[in-house]
Amino acid sequence: MADQVDYVVVGLGALGSSAAWHLARRGHSVVGLERFALGHDRGASHDTSRILRHSYHTPAYVELTLEAYADWADLEGASGESLVTTTGGLDLFPVDAAIPPGDYTASMDAVDVDYEAMDGADVERRWPAFRLDDDVLALWQPDAAIVPAARGTAAMQAQAVRHGADLRPQQRVVGLTEVDGGVEVTTPDATIRAGGVVVTADAWANDVLGHLGVHVPLVTTWEQVTYFAPDDPVRFSPGELPLWIWMDDPSYYGFPTYGEPTVKAAQDCGGPPVDPESRVGDDPVDELMRARLHRFLGDLLPGSGAPVRSRRCLYTLTPDRDFVLSPVPGHERVVVGLGAAHSFKFAPTFGRLLADVVTTGSSATDLTAYRMDRPALTDPDHAVTWLV
Repeated sequence: MADQVDYVVVGLGALGSSAAWHLARRGHSVVGLERFALGHDRGASHDTSRILRHSYHTPAYVELTLEAYADWADLEGASGESLVTTTGGLDLFPVDAAIPPGDYTASMDAVDVDYEAMDGADVERRWPAFRLDDDVLALWQPDAAIVPAARGTAAMQAQAVRHGADLRPQQRVVGLTEVDGGVEVTTPDATIRAGGVVVTADAWANDVLGHLGVHVPLVTTWEQVTYFAPDDPVRFSPGELPLWIWMDDPSYYGFPTYGEPTVKAAQDCGGPPVDPESRVGDDPVDELMRARLHRFLGDLLPGSGAPVRSRRCLYTLTPDRDFVLSPVPGHERVVVGLGAAHSFKFAPTFGRLLADVVTTGSSATDLTAYRMDRPALTDPDHAVTWLV
């Protein structure tokens, strides 16, 4: 006999844990299914730190960040945990950068977000750890912050459970079908009927959606972050060093020390395509990726030290690097959330919006740009661009 609940959430990384929390806090009965253990390190919601920032390339994205800051504050209030560490952030554009700085300044201007433009010499005077050419354009955004990845996800899971959600690890979905008035989800251990389903399975989204004959054009890459040990960690601590993003191709990003005396950095979209199912056992370090990052960091932040450890994670990328927050066309009781490998900052918000869509069919926030029937996801010849 099938279990009967209001909603099922498939995939309990950051977005799914948030959706389960928001649905349960509204009084709905919720089952959350996770293919692996809760808090596992096979996806994209583990490890320590992620960037929360207002600076983005379109006004719509900047407006979304306003909601993100409010929803992180909501999660802090609900959980009683301090989750947002404000450090300020720099977007660094070399001459002829592949990412146009005008898109960022125009978008922040349109939404009245404060920022300051400066050159490389200005940056070095304010934050002596940097070494930059004078003609680098830097956009300083004082509200940029660090949010914790694994701990933030766990906080949303704890809130979901507090409100009555049933979170079930080690439950792979082996069936997803529409039935009269709802959807039926099958795992090796149970059959669950629900009024709607939220699929936030990221690299495994097509494994779930394939039961409906649905396929999203996704590429999964195997990324790597590395931690470096400076001789003088104080020079790289919050207050002495902000968050930073190198806005070119290749693009890099990094953090001040956070929770330990190391500096974390990585290349954005620098890893090879990978089948997520092929990742078994310990993840080997990619020495070429680490050496390339070490050289770049040595030039940008002299004294940042030698690498002490690296961690691997998955990026699940749409062709246009935009999100998916959408009902499945023709299967509107199934709603998909995909973060395109830059969504952790939006996790508390996206869970709320996905809860809106699965319960009411719409949201007060305009999600048209993130529909599954947009050209980037339906036109096989659509240009692929991952720089944001």
